[in-house]
Amino acid sequence: MFRPRCGFRQKLAYIVLKSILYSSWLLGIFPFKYDSKQRRLRRSKWLILFGIAMSSCPLILMLKQSAEDQKHAIRLDVFQRNSLLHQISSLMGVVGVVTICTVYLRTLWRSKHLEEIYNGLMLLEAKYFCSDAVDCPAFDGYVVQKGVLIIVGLLAPWMVHFGMSNINLHVMSVVVVSVIKLGTLLLAVHYHLGVAFIYRFVWLINRELLSLVSSLRGNHKGSSSRVRFLLKLYTQLVHLYSRLADCYDCQTVLMMTVFLAANIIVCFYMIVYRISLSRMSFFVMLIMFPLALAINFMDFWLIMQLCDLLQKTGRQTSMILKLFNDIESMDKDLERSISDFALYCSHQRFKFLHCGLFYVNREMGFEMFVASVLYLLYLVQFDFMNL
Repeated sequence: MFRPRCGFRQKLAYIVLKSILYSSWLLGIFPFKYDSKQRRLRRSKWLILFGIAMSSCPLILMLKQSAEDQKHAIRLDVFQRNSLLHQISSLMGVVGVVTICTVYLRTLWRSKHLEEIYNGLMLLEAKYFCSDAVDCPAFDGYVVQKGVLIIVGLLAPWMVHFGMSNINLHVMSVVVVSVIKLGTLLLAVHYHLGVAFIYRFVWLINRELLSLVSSLRGNHKGSSSRVRFLLKLYTQLVHLYSRLADCYDCQTVLMMTVFLAANIIVCFYMIVYRISLSRMSFFVMLIMFPLALAINFMDFWLIMQLCDLLQKTGRQTSMILKLFNDIESMDKDLERSISDFALYCSHQRFKFLHCGLFYVNREMGFEMFVASVLYLLYLVQFDFMNL
């Protein structure tokens, strides 16, 4: 599935995909080994055990360090000044640990289903959607942007370590936090890369349908069997997407909630640190905190954009099929195949409805952003006297 292609952007996307794959294997969060003879992924129990061990060790070290800090009554100046921020941070720490454990365990628990889904995507890629055939700029752009955001996001703990001299963090603590953050980001990337590949396949189907429309308008004959074959591929993609979304449903909701809450706390932390303590340097105020917020919101918005892109591409399939209505003297079998395709698209759409709570698209992303700002204002108003 990951094949090097011509062009700088395509090669860069290939490097990012390979890096994500090997990093996932190294951290034990991709419990599959590749069978080169059958060209399939196989779930490995040893990799699952290795993943549990690799996931548990950083969490245990982080909890141990937190317990030692509480035992020696080590608290940041900002927590001593504002007890509400300390309580919220402690609560978010507990929620974060529970979320990380849930995400890891549920992903490993559904690994058998994920094996079937990934093999299905690999089979479609190998047989029908050759990577060397056509380049999809949106797919390559998403992969490159995601890789850059992961790298920059991993720099945030080190920026805190070197940029804020009054916060004494052990190097080992920074390494542990970076490993946990990388593992969590990669788990989320697995789902979004699956969505990105499905988008690329649907985009290729739309491209072929447009080519068929142009051919029919040029008084060339069209193949009804080819349209039925495209309908079969489209049906498989919808089915694979439904299974993929079901496997990552709970994890996606938890991670989106935690990341949005973390952004609110970071903003409130910056306000308290600047107003109450007046110790925020130029580097911290204008570079570190805004950069951390920008990275989180850009990553969040990139997810919204990808989900919205797949939904729009699915709707474009229906719009392309309507173009066949303007073609006169079309073959009856071809017309029947187009009608079946259009009927299926009208009933089966790509919808990102997580846990039956909310749809994931640009509109919902903007509403979540506005809600984050409002919650920050409520928090400042509630604790205004302690600022």
